[in-house]
Amino acid sequence: MHGEYKVPGGKLVVVDLDARDGVLRDVRVAGDFFLEPDEAILAINAALEGAPEDTDAAGLAARIEAALPEDTVMFGLTAEGVAVAVRRALAHATDWTDYDWQLIHEGAQTPALHMALDEVITAEVAAGRRPPTLRVWEWDVPAVVIGSFQSLRNEVDPQGVERHGITVVRRISGGGAMFMEPGNTITYSLSVPKALVQGLSFADSYAYLDDWVLGALGDMGIKAWYQPLNDIATEAGKIAGAAQKRVASDGGAVLHHVTMAYDIDADKMTEVLRIGKEKLSDKGTKSAKKRVDPLRRQTGLAREAVIDRMIDSFRTRYGLAAGKVTDEEMTRAQELAAAKFDTQEWTARVP
Repeated sequence: MHGEYKVPGGKLVVVDLDARDGVLRDVRVAGDFFLEPDEAILAINAALEGAPEDTDAAGLAARIEAALPEDTVMFGLTAEGVAVAVRRALAHATDWTDYDWQLIHEGAQTPALHMALDEVITAEVAAGRRPPTLRVWEWDVPAVVIGSFQSLRNEVDPQGVERHGITVVRRISGGGAMFMEPGNTITYSLSVPKALVQGLSFADSYAYLDDWVLGALGDMGIKAWYQPLNDIATEAGKIAGAAQKRVASDGGAVLHHVTMAYDIDADKMTEVLRIGKEKLSDKGTKSAKKRVDPLRRQTGLAREAVIDRMIDSFRTRYGLAAGKVTDEEMTRAQELAAAKFDTQEWTARVP
């Protein structure tokens, strides 16, 4: 069995192993990390050898930590990262490069249709009728998108929404409210087979699916990192938030969508969103305006150039063929938007 895992902010860990009679055998850990002393790698292999096959990642990490020489130094490597690679090997997880990725980047759509397209495309990936897909959104109107479980009245100021002509929709994933404006927001979705995140915890899957965009930002001169659970941050502030939805039907799939602030009207945002004191205190700031630092200021690039560089980075890493929403997918999405995402019943399902 073979498992790979790139430690967030670190290096690639590769594990090859067998599982016989319910325990791990012939464990071999490798990768492009740095580790001292040399015998520490032998200690890691020995710690995993004979471990029960059903040991979770925390248990495997504990075995590794206990076996390491006292003077061990790890760079780009953690015991937890090795443990995750083991779990991915046992789960027969796939890798990004195992797939033929498809790009969808089409014209502007309504907020409700974007919500429906996410659901339809991810269901198609789960059913095996569509390859893993990166979809870049274009917005036709300003919008507020609230999380699946958020209270509408607690998150959205109706007077501000009416004054600024904002469309409010609810998505199928959890997480917080996002303020979108055409030309000021970069939003994308990854619809991936469940096998890609097999062996990862829910939290680890966020870091794993965000890793490529951290690399893309780095190529644009932005030092960014994953900030648990679902933010992408820089020294200047948060630049993106992610959310996920798991699809259990057919072969299973994961929807991972991200909204990035290219530019932002902070005054308007605070007039349409009710950002609670608890949320601000949790982020270590007293002002919502200070929480988000747009990509425009950090890159000096046009929005289209940022998107093109992100797409090029993904293509260089994993390959990416041009695609489109099929006629059948669009018909289903339009029907779903009308029956669900465009209705007050869905938008106010948590009043």
